[in-house]
Amino acid sequence: MNKSNTIFLKLTTFIVGICSILYELLISTSSSYFLGNSVLQFSIIIGFYLASMGVGSYMSRWIQSNKYDAFILIEIILGLVGAFSVPLIYIYFAYADYTGFQFFVLLIISIIGILTGLEVPLLTHLLENENKENENLSDVLTYDYLGALIATLAFPFLLIPFMGLYKSSLLVGTINIVVAALVLLKFKDRLKTKFMTSHVVKIVFLIIFVLMSGMFLLAHQFLNRWNNVIFKHPVVYHTESKYQDIVVTQNRNEMRLYLNGAIQFSSRDEYRYHEALAHPAMQSLHSRKNILVLGGGEGLLVRELLKYNELVTIDLVDLDEKIVDMAKTFEPLVELNNHAFEDPRVTVHIDDAFKFLKSDSTYYDLIICDLPDPTTESLARLYSNAFYHLAGSRLRNNGIFVTQATSPDLTPKAFWCIDQTLKDSGFLYTYPYHINVPSFGEWGFIMASRQPISLRIGNEIPLRFLSEDMLPAMQFFSIDIRQQGILPNYLDQPILLEYYLEHYRQLSNEQR
Repeated sequence: MNKSNTIFLKLTTFIVGICSILYELLISTSSSYFLGNSVLQFSIIIGFYLASMGVGSYMSRWIQSNKYDAFILIEIILGLVGAFSVPLIYIYFAYADYTGFQFFVLLIISIIGILTGLEVPLLTHLLENENKENENLSDVLTYDYLGALIATLAFPFLLIPFMGLYKSSLLVGTINIVVAALVLLKFKDRLKTKFMTSHVVKIVFLIIFVLMSGMFLLAHQFLNRWNNVIFKHPVVYHTESKYQDIVVTQNRNEMRLYLNGAIQFSSRDEYRYHEALAHPAMQSLHSRKNILVLGGGEGLLVRELLKYNELVTIDLVDLDEKIVDMAKTFEPLVELNNHAFEDPRVTVHIDDAFKFLKSDSTYYDLIICDLPDPTTESLARLYSNAFYHLAGSRLRNNGIFVTQATSPDLTPKAFWCIDQTLKDSGFLYTYPYHINVPSFGEWGFIMASRQPISLRIGNEIPLRFLSEDMLPAMQFFSIDIRQQGILPNYLDQPILLEYYLEHYRQLSNEQR
């Protein structure tokens, strides 16, 4: 028994256990960013990953000799495939349709799964060669699972906040390559193939490390070029937060904000959207002193609300601190939101909207939801019966709730699902309406209350878009947009997500 070699192999098992789970998380998250529906993406990718691990484990029986050489080669291939997985996913997304992209992601995770499946049996055999005791398999599984725990903690708390997906995949792949190099050095007397014992393998390692280092150092340039391919206009601001990819583009006088590739506003026409979300509700209120804004961390909705002198407080709740920081410091956006966060009436809470409503004891005259579209389960829950019930409990008796409600033209089922969910959660009156925002197309909003509302848009403050005579058209929905038999959205049955994504699947099928 060689105790030093045994400890080394157990440590190796721990490290490759970390890497294997990180690949799974990196690819699942990348796919969710681009395709939405995180439950579906994580479920499919985890399923294919585990099945592929089983295939790899089965294939390990064909490796009867040169097991040290085989393990080193597998680590090199795994490191390369894993390192390039996210960069390749980024590149392929720019040119593929929905189905093609999904297939490509599953192909990559299957290759990684097979290679990972080969690792555990080989490590068990290597430990048996160094340690004649019977606990080798249990030791391998123990250290592998401990590595998985570390990976699941490191991914959300360290890798994504500080490195992002692209750099993280390069780092994890490099770790696998380093493991291969260390095993080669540690067990060079056990190697049997000419390649592993020659100087060529050292040159290969050197080339790989230079390549990885170069890609890591040039990551910013790569992402900028990729963003410029994906987005119509030059990228002037880009960062990744724990929750999303944040991109701002600028073309002459037009600025656009994208979150995970989805447009949030264009400075050319955002005033239409934000006027429609703020002013019909504000001007229909009996009292408008205390306002709660959920989402809207870029400050444009707050800008509209601050036009009312009698307003006393605005509590703004946004999950992503990087969005709010950008709205306070990125000069083009600061100018667009008219320095909204410098107003002493505005208090910012960095928190999840659901958690805030559960813990908050304040009563508001108006609650406005300016949240991203329900592209994932975590977002769909913010359009659920339970969420709207919580929001209603924080309203004064004559208070009003209003939310953006996706496009009644492109996603009519989703729009009417939000309306139905508001009714189901205790709001006796709902007032759906829509306007045209050129950057979005036809866009919908729903106002809700427990008391009847006399909807109005007066001339007490100057507006660029809305006027009283627009109200009838805003509240009219043609027959082809109205929907029957739509179900409410619940936390444990997020049907809204299905309604919303249905349109984009149909669009993908039409484009093929």
